[in-house]
Amino acid sequence: RNQKKIENVSSHVAQATLTHKGSPSTEPHSSRQTRPTPAMATAPVSAPVLPDFPTGKAILETSTSSPSRHLNGVKSVEVPDYLKLILSARVYEIMEKTPLQKALNLSTKLNTTILIKREDLTPVFSFKIRGAYNKLANLTKAEKEAGVIACSAGNHAQGVAMAAKHMNVKATIVMPLATPAIKWRNVRRLGAEVVLHGNDFEEAKIECARLTRLNGLTNIPPYDDPYVIAGQGTIGVEILQQWPLDEIRTIFACVGGGGLIAGIASYVKRICPQIKIVGVETVDADAMAKSLASGKREELKEVGLFADGAAVRLVGEEPFRIALELVDDMVLVTNDEICAAIKDIFEDTRSICEPAGALSVAGVRKYLELHPEECGKGAHVAILSGANMNFDRLRFVAERAELGEKTEAFCSVIIPERPGSFVKMISHIAPRAITEFSYRYSDPDRALIYTSFKVTDLRVDVPEIVANLAKDGMEARDISDNEVAKSHARYLVGGKSHVLNERLFRFEFPERPGALQRFLLGLQIHWNVSLFHYRNHGDDMGKVLVGIQVPPQDYKAFDAFLKQLEYRVVEETNNEIRTRHVQKACTPTIEFQEMNRRRRNIPLCIDNGLSNKSRRNLRVLAPSIRIPLLTLF
Repeated sequence: RNQKKIENVSSHVAQATLTHKGSPSTEPHSSRQTRPTPAMATAPVSAPVLPDFPTGKAILETSTSSPSRHLNGVKSVEVPDYLKLILSARVYEIMEKTPLQKALNLSTKLNTTILIKREDLTPVFSFKIRGAYNKLANLTKAEKEAGVIACSAGNHAQGVAMAAKHMNVKATIVMPLATPAIKWRNVRRLGAEVVLHGNDFEEAKIECARLTRLNGLTNIPPYDDPYVIAGQGTIGVEILQQWPLDEIRTIFACVGGGGLIAGIASYVKRICPQIKIVGVETVDADAMAKSLASGKREELKEVGLFADGAAVRLVGEEPFRIALELVDDMVLVTNDEICAAIKDIFEDTRSICEPAGALSVAGVRKYLELHPEECGKGAHVAILSGANMNFDRLRFVAERAELGEKTEAFCSVIIPERPGSFVKMISHIAPRAITEFSYRYSDPDRALIYTSFKVTDLRVDVPEIVANLAKDGMEARDISDNEVAKSHARYLVGGKSHVLNERLFRFEFPERPGALQRFLLGLQIHWNVSLFHYRNHGDDMGKVLVGIQVPPQDYKAFDAFLKQLEYRVVEETNNEIRTRHVQKACTPTIEFQEMNRRRRNIPLCIDNGLSNKSRRNLRVLAPSIRIPLLTLF
């Protein structure tokens, strides 16, 4: 039934008069004659008949070496006819259609129909093979003979490598030096030449551009190309063939550079404009959301790398043009919500997808939470875009999944330091299962507890527990959304310290062998380090919490020092976790003087202008003063 509808629509489109003069370049198939038409000239030719696809004429151009006018900043009404480009895409020369299946458990949990499009089942476990192959298939003979090149550390690299191998085209893939071995070895296994260059992706891109010019190669872009967009758009064709059109309410797609959502929207909105297209990004990599809000492409200064497959600073020019016209809404999700989505997918498919691959499922959950009226009004389709998961990330995913699905709460509790307090505290949490409990003696009057426990409804259960604890003189706070608490403070339980002029910072640096040592060497300063916590989460970024004693007169010099560092840094001095649980008031002048004396190994003269009260304070305080850990480095 759907196939017949699509054929009818395509027939009407083919008969209509189109105000269209050009599209991306291609090498015609063997049955066609190459015509040296200028860029953006009209060159209508017959497309091959593809299985289950309507036939039609594709408007193509023959030069792919230089960008089309709509990609080089020149304003023009001449844009590609994506309906024809998508219907004539050649992706099925290398892959089969991927299934669209109902997520039974998730549908029951959300009380609506959730469908997942299994792009994790392609030959390279990602949708990227579609656009990469379609681009290569439409290169000229000369371009294929010269070879292709791409810069990528992820799924696009594997897509280009496999597509090139299938067509017997030489491929070069440039990847940063820090790329995990499992990724570049797989690209090499697929037959591509791997060039490891640069400390980050930007340096790798520069090398890629140099090799392109030097060797006369054709660069295969990951998203900002009409043929790549058209290849990704075949996902939209399949969805409309695999489920009744009038039952589909919304399609959710992850957004990085924008090629996937642009391709799907270009087709679906031509066939079924009533279907909503919703993009999903992370809260710390929201380039498309910001761009759509402002009406122009916005470049992010920094991006979160947990969902690395969608971590893009600047969306593509052509995907943005399409999204601005066709995308209905954007949803932003947290890393915890992504972890919860990975768990949801596993429960329905017994497959583990990568963080970027689970973005759309996280987006469905968030969207229905924000718009509960959408439940039960039709099927919501999530594109499961990839499954190239780094194994060492699974620990982090498992830790955060329940926080993300809001079935676990994480709280700090201050209780009286006396017998029976633990029992009273636990009695208020029971019968809920306690999943974490951290405590260490630090104060004769009060004890600090970090605890996690299962909840049925986070918004109801936690306030109830906090109120009940308060009745027994226990102060509790929900810190489930506090990143410092979740990543660091829960592992630093043990009491407050007497530290003068302490400022607290979160640093992030690329996680690679020796990265922590290089970070410490870069942090060699004359200011004292008073706190240090690091934990490898299996992420691409290492996270460190550092306390540094900075006297007020040194603020200007210290801030200048921070700007010179090559690491992302966030100051957390005023975070409630520090003010409530890490820092303790002290006698600053005496302590600071004693600390400096010990660091310099010089005697302290207590008669040098000190009052009698200060001498007494020093005699009481001195025996308990300890040298901070990192002053020994």
